[in-house]
Amino acid sequence: MLVAAAACPCPPVLVPEVAAGAAPELDTARAACADALGVLAAARPDLLVVVGPAEQPGRGVFPQGSPGTFRGFGVEVDVRLGSGAAGERDAVGERELPPSLAVAAWLLERTGWADAPVEGLGVGELLEAERCVRAGREIAGRAARVAMLVMGDASACRTLKAPGYLDERAAPFDAEAARALGAADIAAIKALDTDLAAQLKAAGRAPWQVLAGAAEDADLAGALLYDDAPYGVCYLVATWS
Repeated sequence: MLVAAAACPCPPVLVPEVAAGAAPELDTARAACADALGVLAAARPDLLVVVGPAEQPGRGVFPQGSPGTFRGFGVEVDVRLGSGAAGERDAVGERELPPSLAVAAWLLERTGWADAPVEGLGVGELLEAERCVRAGREIAGRAARVAMLVMGDASACRTLKAPGYLDERAAPFDAEAARALGAADIAAIKALDTDLAAQLKAAGRAPWQVLAGAAEDADLAGALLYDDAPYGVCYLVATWS
């Protein structure tokens, strides 16, 4: 059963080495993410499942110890998903985490996560809502006390210089996503428009709907910790507990 969840943004620029001189601009977002992970730790889960968008179709499962890297962004920063002895890591193989899960792994390492085993799930950004919800239900049944770290950004179309250019539909979409995450409004998250989210480059839509499926019987309360759109991309941090 799901006992706690944290929704965090997944831009690689959260990693200070990637952001370089602009790193201080996201200090508040990093602090909010740390607070959100504290809520997960306080729930004392038996299992932490990290969910994030992935480019490949369908879903990909990443066991504890899976490697990730930010070398593609010009910095020598490598991460592992959760802890694990060297032998366990060798057994994992070298299937690399998608960027969203690499950011999650960095957040977990930064906060010293050692409270429960960790698994990763990469969700295709265009995965249908009902399949996302079904995946979430499966996650909720994985252990008696399951926590989720859900990675994903809202729209990338808030300004003229945004990755998706300016789209007047972006601000209302982001406002509803922020409201729904902050209120743990499962129905509203399930109802997020798949096509509109894709047009607005909102990579968090599918992972959030996985969360909605996992939380159906959990009766959790939400709290919105961060809502801003630096660089024209909306980043949200919320907790459910």
